[in-house]
Amino acid sequence: MSTPSAPAQAPVAVSPWEVPGHAWYARDVHAVARDLLGAVLVRRTPEGTVALRVTEVEAYDGENDPGSHAFRGRTVRNATMFGEPGRVYVYRHLGLHHCVNVVCGPVGRAAAVLLRAGEVVEGAELARSRRTAVGVCDSDRQLARGPARLTVAMAMSLADDGADLTDPDGALALTLPLDRTRGAVATGPRVGVSGDGGRGDLYPWRSWLVDEPTVSAYRPVSARRR
Repeated sequence: MSTPSAPAQAPVAVSPWEVPGHAWYARDVHAVARDLLGAVLVRRTPEGTVALRVTEVEAYDGENDPGSHAFRGRTVRNATMFGEPGRVYVYRHLGLHHCVNVVCGPVGRAAAVLLRAGEVVEGAELARSRRTAVGVCDSDRQLARGPARLTVAMAMSLADDGADLTDPDGALALTLPLDRTRGAVATGPRVGVSGDGGRGDLYPWRSWLVDEPTVSAYRPVSARRR
Protein backbone atom coordinates (compact mmCIF):
# COMPACT_ATOMS: atom_id res chain seq x y z
CA MET A 1 0.00 0.00 0.00
CA SER A 2 1.49 3.30 -1.01
CA THR A 3 1.71 6.21 1.38
CA PRO A 4 -1.14 8.69 0.75
CA SER A 5 0.13 12.10 -0.19
CA ALA A 6 -0.99 15.38 1.35
CA PRO A 7 -0.75 17.90 -1.51
CA ALA A 8 0.44 21.35 -0.57
CA GLN A 9 -2.04 24.13 -1.21
CA ALA A 10 -1.78 27.87 -0.81
CA PRO A 11 -3.88 29.22 2.09
CA VAL A 12 -7.05 31.06 1.21
CA ALA A 13 -6.61 34.64 2.41
CA VAL A 14 -8.98 36.08 5.01
CA SER A 15 -8.99 39.48 6.69
CA PRO A 16 -7.79 39.68 10.32
CA TRP A 17 -10.54 38.56 12.71
CA GLU A 18 -12.81 37.72 9.80
CA VAL A 19 -14.79 34.51 10.13
CA PRO A 20 -13.73 32.42 7.08
CA GLY A 21 -16.44 31.62 4.55
CA HIS A 22 -17.30 28.28 3.01
CA ALA A 23 -14.58 28.62 0.35
CA TRP A 24 -11.90 28.54 3.06
CA TYR A 25 -13.07 25.07 4.09
CA ALA A 26 -13.60 23.80 0.52
CA ARG A 27 -9.96 22.73 0.24
CA ASP A 28 -7.84 19.66 0.75
CA VAL A 29 -8.40 18.22 4.22
CA HIS A 30 -4.70 18.41 5.11
CA ALA A 31 -4.46 22.10 4.23
CA VAL A 32 -7.52 22.89 6.32
CA ALA A 33 -6.26 20.77 9.23
CA ARG A 34 -2.97 22.65 9.40
CA ASP A 35 -4.68 26.04 9.10
CA LEU A 36 -7.07 25.19 11.93
CA LEU A 37 -4.14 25.06 14.36
CA GLY A 38 -4.14 28.38 16.20
CA ALA A 39 -7.64 29.27 15.02
CA VAL A 40 -10.26 30.12 17.65
CA LEU A 41 -13.60 28.32 17.99
CA VAL A 42 -16.28 30.44 19.64
CA ARG A 43 -19.32 28.90 21.35
CA ARG A 44 -22.23 31.11 22.44
CA THR A 45 -24.96 29.82 24.76
CA PRO A 46 -27.45 31.48 27.13
CA GLU A 47 -24.96 30.69 29.92
CA GLY A 48 -22.21 32.69 28.27
CA THR A 49 -19.41 32.45 25.72
CA VAL A 50 -16.46 30.05 25.67
CA ALA A 51 -13.65 30.52 23.12
CA LEU A 52 -11.00 27.92 22.44
CA ARG A 53 -7.70 28.13 20.54
CA VAL A 54 -7.22 24.90 18.60
CA THR A 55 -3.94 23.13 19.43
CA GLU A 56 -4.40 19.61 18.05
CA VAL A 57 -6.31 18.13 15.10
CA GLU A 58 -6.65 14.95 13.04
CA ALA A 59 -7.45 14.78 9.32
CA TYR A 60 -9.85 12.17 7.89
CA ASP A 61 -10.09 11.82 4.11
CA GLY A 62 -13.31 9.95 3.36
CA GLU A 63 -13.18 7.16 0.79
CA ASN A 64 -9.37 7.37 0.60
CA ASP A 65 -8.95 6.78 4.32
CA PRO A 66 -9.64 3.48 6.12
CA GLY A 67 -9.75 5.40 9.40
CA SER A 68 -12.65 7.60 8.28
CA HIS A 69 -16.32 7.12 9.08
CA ALA A 70 -16.98 7.71 5.37
CA PHE A 71 -14.56 5.08 4.04
CA ARG A 72 -17.41 2.75 3.07
CA GLY A 73 -19.79 5.45 1.89
CA ARG A 74 -22.63 7.58 3.14
CA THR A 75 -24.79 6.62 6.12
CA VAL A 76 -27.32 8.36 8.31
CA ARG A 77 -24.58 8.90 10.89
CA ASN A 78 -21.97 10.46 8.61
CA ALA A 79 -24.26 12.36 6.18
CA THR A 80 -22.99 15.76 7.33
CA MET A 81 -19.49 14.89 6.10
CA PHE A 82 -20.82 14.80 2.52
CA GLY A 83 -22.46 18.20 2.79
CA GLU A 84 -21.40 21.82 2.75
CA PRO A 85 -17.86 22.63 3.90
CA GLY A 86 -17.66 24.82 6.98
CA ARG A 87 -20.26 22.78 8.88
CA VAL A 88 -19.54 20.72 11.98
CA TYR A 89 -19.91 16.95 12.07
CA VAL A 90 -20.66 15.75 15.60
CA TYR A 91 -20.86 12.08 16.52
CA ARG A 92 -21.19 10.07 19.70
CA HIS A 93 -18.36 7.62 20.35
CA LEU A 94 -19.30 4.27 21.91
CA GLY A 95 -22.31 5.93 23.51
CA LEU A 96 -19.98 7.65 25.97
CA HIS A 97 -18.98 11.05 24.65
CA HIS A 98 -19.21 13.39 21.67
CA CYS A 99 -16.52 14.41 19.20
CA VAL A 100 -16.63 17.44 16.90
CA ASN A 101 -15.20 17.65 13.39
CA VAL A 102 -14.97 20.42 10.81
CA VAL A 103 -16.27 19.43 7.35
CA CYS A 104 -14.05 20.42 4.44
CA GLY A 105 -13.54 19.76 0.73
CA PRO A 106 -16.22 20.00 -1.98
CA VAL A 107 -19.84 18.97 -1.43
CA GLY A 108 -20.25 15.23 -1.97
CA ARG A 109 -16.62 14.46 -1.15
CA ALA A 110 -16.59 13.46 2.52
CA ALA A 111 -13.65 14.82 4.50
CA ALA A 112 -13.39 16.30 7.97
CA VAL A 113 -10.92 17.44 10.62
CA LEU A 114 -11.37 16.22 14.19
CA LEU A 115 -10.72 18.89 16.83
CA ARG A 116 -8.69 16.93 19.36
CA ALA A 117 -7.64 19.59 21.85
CA GLY A 118 -7.47 23.28 22.56
CA GLU A 119 -6.69 26.05 25.02
CA VAL A 120 -9.68 27.87 26.51
CA VAL A 121 -8.93 31.56 26.01
CA GLU A 122 -12.29 32.98 27.09
CA GLY A 123 -14.94 31.68 29.47
CA ALA A 124 -12.65 29.38 31.46
CA GLU A 125 -14.88 29.51 34.53
CA LEU A 126 -17.91 28.40 32.52
CA ALA A 127 -15.91 25.67 30.80
CA ARG A 128 -14.64 24.47 34.18
CA SER A 129 -18.14 24.29 35.63
CA ARG A 130 -19.24 22.12 32.71
CA ARG A 131 -16.26 19.83 33.06
CA THR A 132 -16.51 19.39 36.84
CA ALA A 133 -20.23 18.66 36.53
CA VAL A 134 -19.40 15.41 34.71
CA GLY A 135 -15.96 14.51 36.03
CA VAL A 136 -12.61 15.65 37.39
CA CYS A 137 -10.79 18.68 35.99
CA ASP A 138 -7.66 19.38 38.01
CA SER A 139 -6.21 22.26 35.97
CA ASP A 140 -7.01 24.71 33.17
CA ARG A 141 -4.78 22.76 30.77
CA GLN A 142 -7.22 19.86 31.11
CA LEU A 143 -10.32 21.88 30.22
CA ALA A 144 -10.29 20.83 26.55
CA ARG A 145 -7.36 18.40 26.42
CA GLY A 146 -8.83 15.62 24.30
CA PRO A 147 -11.89 15.49 22.02
CA ALA A 148 -14.40 14.41 24.68
CA ARG A 149 -13.31 17.11 27.14
CA LEU A 150 -13.38 19.67 24.35
CA THR A 151 -17.04 19.02 23.53
CA VAL A 152 -18.01 19.11 27.21
CA ALA A 153 -16.20 22.43 27.75
CA MET A 154 -17.92 23.85 24.66
CA ALA A 155 -21.35 22.35 25.56
CA MET A 156 -21.61 20.55 22.22
CA SER A 157 -23.77 17.53 21.42
CA LEU A 158 -25.50 15.77 18.53
CA ALA A 159 -27.88 18.73 18.39
CA ASP A 160 -24.99 20.76 16.92
CA ASP A 161 -24.38 18.36 14.03
CA GLY A 162 -24.51 20.42 10.82
CA ALA A 163 -24.04 23.80 12.53
CA ASP A 164 -22.50 26.48 10.31
CA LEU A 165 -19.11 27.85 11.42
CA THR A 166 -19.21 30.71 8.90
CA ASP A 167 -21.93 32.78 10.62
CA PRO A 168 -20.13 35.46 12.68
CA ASP A 169 -23.14 35.78 14.98
CA GLY A 170 -24.00 32.10 15.19
CA ALA A 171 -23.93 29.81 18.20
CA LEU A 172 -20.69 28.43 16.76
CA ALA A 173 -18.11 30.36 14.76
CA LEU A 174 -14.46 30.00 13.87
CA THR A 175 -12.08 32.93 13.49
CA LEU A 176 -8.45 33.43 12.55
CA PRO A 177 -7.09 36.00 15.02
CA LEU A 178 -4.82 38.89 14.05
CA ASP A 179 -1.97 37.48 16.17
CA ARG A 180 -1.79 33.90 14.96
CA THR A 181 1.81 33.13 15.87
CA ARG A 182 1.63 29.40 16.50
CA GLY A 183 5.19 28.10 16.51
CA ALA A 184 6.27 24.69 15.27
CA VAL A 185 3.82 22.04 14.12
CA ALA A 186 4.42 18.31 14.60
CA THR A 187 2.69 15.36 12.95
CA GLY A 188 2.18 11.73 13.87
CA PRO A 189 -0.24 8.80 13.99
CA ARG A 190 -3.87 9.37 14.84
CA VAL A 191 -5.12 8.30 18.25
CA GLY A 192 -7.17 5.15 18.78
CA VAL A 193 -7.69 4.25 15.11
CA SER A 194 -7.47 0.54 14.33
CA GLY A 195 -6.12 -1.16 11.22
CA ASP A 196 -4.10 0.59 8.54
CA GLY A 197 -5.76 3.90 9.35
CA GLY A 198 -3.90 3.98 12.66
CA ARG A 199 -0.46 3.40 11.13
CA GLY A 200 1.74 6.42 11.50
CA ASP A 201 3.92 5.41 8.54
CA LEU A 202 0.90 5.45 6.22
CA TYR A 203 -1.36 8.05 7.81
CA PRO A 204 0.61 10.53 9.96
CA TRP A 205 -2.46 12.76 9.91
CA ARG A 206 -2.55 14.04 13.48
CA SER A 207 -1.07 17.54 13.79
CA TRP A 208 -0.37 19.57 16.91
CA LEU A 209 1.40 22.67 18.16
CA VAL A 210 4.75 21.75 19.67
CA ASP A 211 5.22 22.42 23.41
CA GLU A 212 1.53 23.23 23.93
CA PRO A 213 0.48 21.82 27.34
CA THR A 214 -3.12 21.33 26.18
CA VAL A 215 -2.20 18.78 23.49
CA SER A 216 -3.61 15.36 24.41
CA ALA A 217 -1.42 12.40 25.31
CA TYR A 218 -0.89 9.82 22.56
CA ARG A 219 -2.43 6.43 23.30
CA PRO A 220 -1.66 3.15 21.53
CA VAL A 221 -4.16 1.92 18.97
CA SER A 222 -7.25 0.26 20.38
CA ALA A 223 -9.64 -2.02 18.54
CA ARG A 224 -11.96 0.55 17.06
CA ARG A 225 -12.58 2.20 13.72
CA ARG A 226 -13.95 5.68 13.12
